[in-house]
Formats: sequence, C-alpha cells, structure tokens
Amino acid sequence: MKITRIETIWFQEQQNTMWVRIHTDDGLIGLGETYYVPRAVSAMIHDVFANLLLDRNPLDIENHWNNLFSTINFFGYAGTEMRALSAIDVALWDILGQYTGQPIYALLGGRNRDRVRIYNTCVSHGPHQDYHAWSQGRVGQLAQDLLDNGISAMKIWPFDQFGVSLGGPIGQRAGAGAVGPVTHFIGKENLKKGVSYVADIRAAVGDKMDILIEGHARWNLPEAVKIARALEPYDIMWLEEIIPPDNVDAYVRLKAETRIPLCVSERLFTRFGFRQVVEKNAADVIMPDMAWTGGITETRKIAALADTYYLPITCHDTIGPVALWSAAHLMLHIPNAMIQETVRGYTQGWYNDVMTEPLQISEGMLSLAGKPGLGATLREEILQRPDVKVEISDSQHRYDVSKA
Repeated sequence: MKITRIETIWFQEQQNTMWVRIHTDDGLIGLGETYYVPRAVSAMIHDVFANLLLDRNPLDIENHWNNLFSTINFFGYAGTEMRALSAIDVALWDILGQYTGQPIYALLGGRNRDRVRIYNTCVSHGPHQDYHAWSQGRVGQLAQDLLDNGISAMKIWPFDQFGVSLGGPIGQRAGAGAVGPVTHFIGKENLKKGVSYVADIRAAVGDKMDILIEGHARWNLPEAVKIARALEPYDIMWLEEIIPPDNVDAYVRLKAETRIPLCVSERLFTRFGFRQVVEKNAADVIMPDMAWTGGITETRKIAALADTYYLPITCHDTIGPVALWSAAHLMLHIPNAMIQETVRGYTQGWYNDVMTEPLQISEGMLSLAGKPGLGATLREEILQRPDVKVEISDSQHRYDVSKA
C-alpha cells in the first residue's frame, strides 16, 4: 500500500481548524486535524512533508514520525511544523485502523476503560451560550444546568478580564482577555471579583460541581500565588496554566506555594517539552494537545512519561472534532487518563456538521462505538462549500482546487 495523495482542507467559518486527508492506492482515506494558521500549516505539509510521504507505505507510522520530526528539527521544530506533523500522524493512525478493521485504541494495545469522564469548558456556541452565562453573572445557573445534563465538572477563566490587553481588537473563541502579555499586578477588588465566580458556583450547587480554573498564561509568579491562595478555600480541581509554561522552575516555585493542583500545559510540544515539567515535579496534571504536540504517536509517549511519575493525563480540546476523536481513543487506552476536555456547544453543534458520526457523550462520560480507525470521517459536502480552501499534493505535482 502506498500514499498517493495528500489534501489540506479548511473553510472560512472555522478559519483556524484545518483537516488533512491522506489517500492510499487501496482507496483508504485517513483523516487528521490541527488548529491555527492553516495556510502556514498547509504550506509545511505540501512543501516539505509531501516529499517524504508520497509513494511510501502509510503503515510505517513510527518511521514517518521520525523522518518528519528529524527534518523539521534541523531548523527548530515547534509551532507550525508540529501542528502539521500532528495532523499527518493522526491521519496515518486512521488509515492503519481502517486497514486492520480495528479502532485506534485497539491498535494502541486495547482499552483500560470503556468510557472516560468529561468536563465542559464554558465557551459560547450555538444554543449553549456558556461563556456569556458565567461571565455575565449567571454562573450558578450554568453550573446547575450542567449538572442537570450529567456534567459534573466545568472550566472557567475569571481572571483573564483583569489582564493587560493586547491593545487592539481581536476575536478569540476563548473569550475576552484570553490572549495577551503576562500581567504583573492584580488589584484586591479584581482578585475578589475573580474569586466571586467560584464562590457563586459553590453557593448554587455546593460540592456537586468540580471547578477548573484556566489561566491562559496571563499572570506572573507573585500574582499567580495570590490567585491560587485566594482560590484555596473553594476546593479547586486544578489551576491550569496560570503562568506561561516556558520556565519550569517558576512552576516548581508556584507548586510549593499552593495546595491547588497545577495543570500544565497544551502549549508544550513533544515529550521534550514535557520532560522537565514531569521530572522537576512542576505539575500535578499533565495536559497535552493531540493536534499540536505530535499526534497519537507522541502523545502516548508523553502519557507514558507522566505515568512513570504516577501523574494523570487530561487531553486538551477546544479546537475541532478530530482532535477530540483521537484524544478519546488515547484516553480509553492509557492507564493514567483522568478526565477529557469538551465544549458542549461544539460536541452538540458544529462538530456534527462536519463529521459523519456524532461523539457518544452521556451522563458526563465519553465513549466510542468501536468502529475502525477514528470511527468517523469528514463529510464530503464540506468540499462543496463556497468558502472551502483545498490544496492537494500527489505524486506528480501540487495544486489548488479551492472553492473560495
């Protein structure tokens, strides 16, 4: 079997989510995905990776990962390069599953569990305007609504709004203030205001809801300590990326200053990015992003590294359906899976608009039906959208068949 064609696909409505489809001469099509700057990722795939993949056996996944990583690492690997590699890797695992008639989790060595618990990252989309609910003072009602729908863990980011602004307009699905420079001071009133959202959840539903706090790397170390200590009375499940993950020693210092478990970090690329976090005892929960850090091949190694130190894994996802599908396979397989991130506005909304199968989520748990490969694929009608962008490489040449 040989790889005959590689496609990159994205469209304007979801302008940061990009899919990769890898075709074989046996008629199989593997699907991968990544998020952020799809034009740059597409250029990396067609200008560099296609030359290393076309006419090769797609089942040699470890060899392909090593070849692609060795190529990009010559110039510095993180960023666009790893996003491209991540999408390619998942698509190759999808092909392997289809070829063998097995779900990816079976190819990894089988399941440790039939389903995995989820939490809801409170983003607004479609009928679920969760960000607007909590940010506009209805966080207690939102917590009760989630519980009524079987979800007993929720993530909010109440301190972002007090961070330094980028100084210009920017649209972020994560909500106002998520993107910006490190902030070096939070006043007492703003600190109280941030904590009040958590207090309102506890007042509304008590300890029935696990609360996760996202920091989006917006704070310096002293202010992060202030925030953590102010949250300690409220039994927080974890404090996520409250400072940037670039300086592991700063996280070691933060961890020594708070009882709240620390979660780090979807921004780290490959096992090399996570190594010091694990070895220096800088985090309590390890959070890789399948679509950024190196796909299934690399994320399973990160999970094994964490398991060596008895640390749990949670997989990041607010980016796209394939990232969540692939994360589900890994989380069913690895022994140290803790909980899986989801956004109900997406899993009940646009994810189903682009995929042939819905994810199985019930009673706050995610499961898979056991179908070969990922278990779902991209709807063909996506390629007919008027705003779709498609670039293709085959054995002869590269070309553009975009509708946009």
